[in-house]
Amino acid sequence: MSFLVLLMALWLEKFSAVRQRLQQDGFWLRQLAKVEASARLQAAPWLGLALLVLLPTLFLGVLLLLLKPLAYGWLALPIHLLVLMFCLGRGDVLTALGPFRDAWRRGDGEAAYLVAARDLAVQADDRQQLLAQVQGYLLWQAYQSFFAVIFWYALLGPLAILAYRLLALSAEHAQQPALRERAEQLRHALDWLPVRVLASSFALVGDFIAVSRALLHELLNWQISAAQVVTSAGRAATDTPEVVADEAGLQSLDALWQLLVRAALLWYAGFAVWTLLL
Repeated sequence: MSFLVLLMALWLEKFSAVRQRLQQDGFWLRQLAKVEASARLQAAPWLGLALLVLLPTLFLGVLLLLLKPLAYGWLALPIHLLVLMFCLGRGDVLTALGPFRDAWRRGDGEAAYLVAARDLAVQADDRQQLLAQVQGYLLWQAYQSFFAVIFWYALLGPLAILAYRLLALSAEHAQQPALRERAEQLRHALDWLPVRVLASSFALVGDFIAVSRALLHELLNWQISAAQVVTSAGRAATDTPEVVADEAGLQSLDALWQLLVRAALLWYAGFAVWTLLL
């Protein structure tokens, strides 16, 4: 059923706006604000995080257990699909990149800085650094929006991806430093394995030798962030140099996107084979 859900999610993502309608975080963000406003929970950030992440995950688990005996478990399929669509990343990375690409194509450096800061939350001191930051944004957003979610769904199911997305929202929106720090620690743990699997996929569908040289000595490093891993692997796989000429800037973004598409096809093919073998 998991592979069927992944295929249906891909179809809905491409041909409908279901994800945008499902991803309404207002209720959860209000609960986050209540937790952060509680003096008792401020002194116990782990408890606050458990209420925000563990409690909804347990509720989902109980619901799936209740549905499992009914109709041979097929009543759980729409729940799986809805949870998967909810847990995909917020926004559309290609749409967000559109204004930056237009400004860069025109050679309007000032507009490129402004739209990068406004739409991508990216800031830099010069054009080369700006382009490098945007490349990193593209790779990271694709990873955390799609690859991390389908990895944990295929491996552990809907409970894992709900916990991952709620941890990501906690890390992004929490105002209380202790709560945000603990959410980031747990998210780092959940990112450690899938980001390295994705880096290995980049090596298979891109420049294997360049990726090996870039990441082999850091592959098991717990301290390096997931964003660093995916950015280094993506640039190495597409042979993108540190300094890219202005006219090749958009070509480097296109090459990274095509790399991500090939990696996604590889993952889906791998999941299909895994499903047949099981």
